[in-house]
Amino acid sequence: MHNRRVTNRVFCAAILALGLAAANSALAADALDTVKAKGELTVGTEMQYAPYDFLKDGKQTGFNADLFAEIGKQLNVKVTFLDLPWPSVLPGLEAGKFDIVAGPVSITKERGERYRFTSPIGLSAFNLLKRANDNSITKIDDIAGKPVGGLRAEVSLEELKKLAASLTPKAEVREYGDSSQGNADLAAGRIVAFTNQSSNNGYTAALRPNIFAVVPGTFGELRYVAYVGRKDADSETLIAAVNDAIAAIKADGRFAELQKRWFGAAVELPAIVDPAQY
Repeated sequence: MHNRRVTNRVFCAAILALGLAAANSALAADALDTVKAKGELTVGTEMQYAPYDFLKDGKQTGFNADLFAEIGKQLNVKVTFLDLPWPSVLPGLEAGKFDIVAGPVSITKERGERYRFTSPIGLSAFNLLKRANDNSITKIDDIAGKPVGGLRAEVSLEELKKLAASLTPKAEVREYGDSSQGNADLAAGRIVAFTNQSSNNGYTAALRPNIFAVVPGTFGELRYVAYVGRKDADSETLIAAVNDAIAAIKADGRFAELQKRWFGAAVELPAIVDPAQY
């Protein structure tokens, strides 16, 4: 009887030890471990943001799709995108609905306090898109006293508001959930100009030159753009791994080829940018 009790105690202790080990292992697993275990990196984005992300014949295409395909190869995982309205993308990241946000997102001090940025993947200069046949808008200041639009929850909208307030008379700023809505109102004449990153507006004008044209010049502060992860400790190794992947893609020339394909030219970018500078 005594031996049986000892055996039972040893058995229970072993089970408890295994349970604690499993619990500790689960607690120790961070975002990168989870992605590797699943074999899948989940990316939140908004697919109305050409040339970064857009749908062609119902299929996702653009710079983000191509770059994340290469990142997936480097990490040896499948990449899955979730398409959401832009104002809900960053809140979705914080809620844990996906691992990283594509966008890309302008690097700012305020966002740096809340999120962890990857290496920059582009430059953000803001300009205006107008109707191709609108001869009343030949320079940026010509929007004075007129209705213009920008993307809700984007730095470009805040810069547009500053510009609009500086003009006499002030321009009327309208907010849109995605670029396609703003461009539709522009084409219909409900606004005279729509602001976005210069790469987005340039791509739209090149794609539909009979409808849209870019107003000469840019406004606002020149910024870098990047992908975004959560700033919790669990996500640190994941963003580091993505940065290592981007560095490898830059080193062998794949990144420059993607820049040329989608933006027309390759631009050298820093490996890291401190959001506190912006």
